[in-house]
Amino acid sequence: MKIAVIGGILTIAIADAFSDALGVYIFKESDRNNKVKEIRKSTFATFVAKFLVAMTFAIPVLMFESLLTATIVSAIW
Repeated sequence: MKIAVIGGILTIAIADAFSDALGVYIFKESDRNNKVKEIRKSTFATFVAKFLVAMTFAIPVLMFESLLTATIVSAIW
């Protein structure tokens, strides 16, 4: 059961990070004053930051035996 929850968290982390990174990319690309290198750095940084923050919700699932406890800890976090 834990593997399914972690898989769900991973899926949400990737989808959320990708969608936000795409939004940043489109925003930066629409502003003609930005350089390609700056656009790529902003897009990558957004993806990595959003992914890592979302993956912190997997820590309680790995730490606690009970999924109920892990859910409560994640909700508080």
